[in-house]
Amino acid sequence: MVVESESLSPSSTSLFFSQHLPLELHGNMNQESKRSNPNPLMVKPESEDRKASSVAAAAKKIVIKSADMFGHMQKEAVDIAIAAFEKHSVEKDVAEQIKKEFDQRHGPTWHCIVGRNFGSYVTHESNHFVYFYLDQKAVLLFKSG
Repeated sequence: MVVESESLSPSSTSLFFSQHLPLELHGNMNQESKRSNPNPLMVKPESEDRKASSVAAAAKKIVIKSADMFGHMQKEAVDIAIAAFEKHSVEKDVAEQIKKEFDQRHGPTWHCIVGRNFGSYVTHESNHFVYFYLDQKAVLLFKSG
């Protein structure tokens, strides 16, 4: 099954986390749950002995703008993107690392676009699409072909 998606969606989910902290993803929530829990994606420190300044310095703002992907794969995409941004300063190189890592882990053919300002309209396989912001940079990752 093939699904077409635009990269912008009126609904988005925000979360803050540090690369070294476990991310707790909560699946599809009903409307009542969303009202009682405005930030459904949360992080808890692994231990209390961490210094607050090191945690704050490593914190990243993640906003999932649109997704047709299982939660564990979304987290994997975010983790790979964080590592790619730490290793590379050129957006093309970041996109290349994310794409190659997903090709290796989940089979070909993944496509990745990274940047601050772009539009897109793509066709993707079901359950293989995520569009998110990592701080000020957007990452579009999808499988097609």
